[in-house]
Amino acid sequence: MRSTQIRQTFTDFFTSRGHQLVPSSPLVPDDPTLLLANAGMNQFKPYFLGETTPAFPRATSIQKCARTSDIDNVGRTNRHATFFEMMGNFSFGDYFKEDAIAYAWELLTQGYGLEKDKLWITVYEDDDEAEHIWRRIGVPANRIQRLGMGDNYWSMGVPGPCGPCSEVNYDRGPAFGEEGGPAVDGERYVEIWNLVFMQFQRGEGDRKGNFPILGELDRKGVDTGLGLDRLAAILQDAQNVCTTDLLLPTLNAVQDLAGRAMPSEGEEKVSFQVVAEHARSMAYLIADGVLPAKDGRGYVLRRLMRRAIRHARLLGIDGPVLPPVTARVIRNLGGVWPELTGQASLIEQVVAAEEESFSRTLTQGTRLLDAAISRTQHSGSAALTGETAFELADTYGFPVELTVEAARDAGLNVDEDRFATLLDEQRTRAKAGGKARTSQALKKQDTYRELSAALPRTEFLGYEHLSAEATVTGLISGGAVVPSAGQGTEVELVLNRSPFYAEAGGQIGDTGALNLSDGTVVRITDTRYGLEGFRVHTARVLDGELTTGASGEAVVDADRRAGLMRSHSATHILHAVVMATLGDHARQQGSLVEPDRLRFDFAHFSALTPDQLTQIEQTVNGHVLDDPAVRAWHADRAEAEAAGAIALFGEKYGDTVRIVDIGDFSRELCGGTHVAHGSQVGTFRLLTESSIGSNLRRVEALTGHGTITHLDTERRLLTELSGLLGTRPAEAPDVLHKRLEALASAQSELARHRTAELGRIAADLAGDARTSGRGRLLVQPVTGIASDELRSLAADTVTRLGTGVAIVILATEHQGKALLVAAVSPALHQTGAEASRLLTEAARIVGGGSGGRGAIANAGGRAPERLGQALAIAGQEAERLLNG
Repeated sequence: MRSTQIRQTFTDFFTSRGHQLVPSSPLVPDDPTLLLANAGMNQFKPYFLGETTPAFPRATSIQKCARTSDIDNVGRTNRHATFFEMMGNFSFGDYFKEDAIAYAWELLTQGYGLEKDKLWITVYEDDDEAEHIWRRIGVPANRIQRLGMGDNYWSMGVPGPCGPCSEVNYDRGPAFGEEGGPAVDGERYVEIWNLVFMQFQRGEGDRKGNFPILGELDRKGVDTGLGLDRLAAILQDAQNVCTTDLLLPTLNAVQDLAGRAMPSEGEEKVSFQVVAEHARSMAYLIADGVLPAKDGRGYVLRRLMRRAIRHARLLGIDGPVLPPVTARVIRNLGGVWPELTGQASLIEQVVAAEEESFSRTLTQGTRLLDAAISRTQHSGSAALTGETAFELADTYGFPVELTVEAARDAGLNVDEDRFATLLDEQRTRAKAGGKARTSQALKKQDTYRELSAALPRTEFLGYEHLSAEATVTGLISGGAVVPSAGQGTEVELVLNRSPFYAEAGGQIGDTGALNLSDGTVVRITDTRYGLEGFRVHTARVLDGELTTGASGEAVVDADRRAGLMRSHSATHILHAVVMATLGDHARQQGSLVEPDRLRFDFAHFSALTPDQLTQIEQTVNGHVLDDPAVRAWHADRAEAEAAGAIALFGEKYGDTVRIVDIGDFSRELCGGTHVAHGSQVGTFRLLTESSIGSNLRRVEALTGHGTITHLDTERRLLTELSGLLGTRPAEAPDVLHKRLEALASAQSELARHRTAELGRIAADLAGDARTSGRGRLLVQPVTGIASDELRSLAADTVTRLGTGVAIVILATEHQGKALLVAAVSPALHQTGAEASRLLTEAARIVGGGSGGRGAIANAGGRAPERLGQALAIAGQEAERLLNG
């Protein structure tokens, strides 16, 4: 059974049993506690937590997941992968264990035709109910094993729903390992389906992971996950996930590049599989908007790429590997996941640029590693230090595995224990910081959750109205729900109705005032979403006391909102123009919409040329002047996408979406506020274009009053400049250009005169040199010499003393500092004499230090009054050198 049929069989089975088919959410989740989507239940988390009422009691989905916790096992086991498709069915207070188990058994044995006697079941050690259901369904007791909380119990790690789980495992036979059932935890008994029964409410846990059970849930739920890769391996009788139809075409591409077939075992087999498996992961991540970066999800992608490149190099593939293997992923899976095909150009360019960059890293790291190996060998040590290996890995991105291999070839070991210690210390620091941030986010969300559970959703009126009568339904101060807040207090408040737009889609939140009927005045300083659909207003009580239940008028800052609308509509126009100018890959990756100014981030691989920037600015202004109508309408997600609406990476959309059209050239899913007609944007002005990371560009621009103010400033500057030049504004550039040319010519002439003058001074100084011992010596203070001239003067003087042995030491005071320079002739330097030796003590006397290697050195200090003494000491040192 091919993977397309496996998917179809799954969704047909559950939709025919009343489950709503829900599309996969992006790999970039709308959840501050998650880096990447890693389970099918991620997008349903608000339902399970009670934050949102589900629109349907049961659902099914095939979710894209990325998980790198077991990355080191990829290629070494038959079942591990960093990307996988999780097929799942979910019940939100509808059916429970009996039906979930019956569905799983029926689908596996009848829908997929798996042999019943090869299916093994694990249940939680205290879950008698689940075991009894499995036995009633026909699974004998000897193929049901009870395991502990680490294997068969689920929670999200925070207070909330939790419960036991039951896993279905498939026995692949003695060729894959020893007997003993899933408890053996080997390759033979493969876990394919996990059935989680959300049955209980858990409390706060301790540091060891223990937590109290607070009672049973009123509405029990089911969350299941059936791994497509693992099931495909079984149904296709494939050795492992890399030889299923999901990955075999990509693996074949790696074999073509390597010029040989993958062996049946050994490290080479691991490398073949790592390249193929990681290629799939990186293609999906890029398609969902992740770009390589130094941290976060961008670092996950970069790590996958670098591991794939390193393993390709181990296979002897020296040319580009990522573009051809990801192209094979797209060709193989793009029919099922159209975002791969739609972002093919982006994927190709990102992986090519990253591979080129990492190839340079490998070259640089190899050079540094060779130097470290040489130093280690000369020192007589048998091992490269852990610090060296860690620096190469941490600072230069050079994989430690390559360090170990190169050291081994040179007859050295690597102190891997010390390397591991340093790595653990770094991870501990990073983990502590991450935990602190996550804990803070979770604590804040807990407070929001507490309040939102008791309150209806805020009715948003801000599309049509900038003021509204509203009632305060909730208050948060100091991280806790409070009944009131006094004058001067910073609070977060919830209203039953609100005209304030909450920050989303790049548009910052509205500000304004809440004027209560009892005379209390509250300044609204920001508006954000606490949870999905839960609008939180950040505020300060200016006068009076704010209490829950108080009513009054909520008023948005109208001028500020108008500036935001201009910038938001301009952002949509800019997005359409950038894509039309640069290509479909140049999609929005982020934006900031502020009053009359905007910031727009997009995927691209080189700096924009002046001509491209001019073209973009002119085209945007052309659209604005055409005064296109701006229209918002609603449709279901599938209808909107079929109509060509662009969905932005990382944004979360419901089943019904809002679409904003600007003329016939821009159509995006958007919940923001916009002008009614394009001309209301005013004049658009591009300010800057820059790189903000690998393959990511940023432009900043002005709109409306921002552009007018900027143009007025430029006009005033031009008027002032033309006045200083004594000409008209239109002629100012030509006049200035001519004057700069004249100035450059004059400066060049002055430099020639100064060079000639310094030559005469050098000749005079050379004439003052005296004979000392075996050579000529000049030790003399000079005046009127700048700091950058003293060194060249000393060098010129020693040259004029001829080809014999000679020393020149000059000193001057410049801008309150003592400066000395010593120069030795080539004849003297060839005997091993270093100029720096002459100034060591002199530098100490003037309160500074010396520097320079070879035939010329300099010194300086903050005690110019001791310059004569320092010069005398330097002269004595020169005398000893010439008379030694």
